[in-house]
Amino acid sequence: MELGFRHTCWKHEEDLTVRYHGVTRYGSTVPTGVAAWSVLVMDKIPPHLDGCRHETVLMSGATVLTCEDLTAVWTEAACPDK
Repeated sequence: MELGFRHTCWKHEEDLTVRYHGVTRYGSTVPTGVAAWSVLVMDKIPPHLDGCRHETVLMSGATVLTCEDLTAVWTEAACPDK
């Protein structure tokens, strides 16, 4: 499973892709549609018996994903002031 987070040039000049390995649980209260995934309010990755638990809270809802491990990759984005 994979989740992508787009940049905002005033805070981050890269997009973030998180790849989850050995997913054991996924839940979301975010409505479907790209516009619903607007603003990230909170993001944390505490340990879990299965590996780790990635919790994200957005203005429109929340996601919780439990997995054995994850990898994160930052990809350069086009920001005008770079």
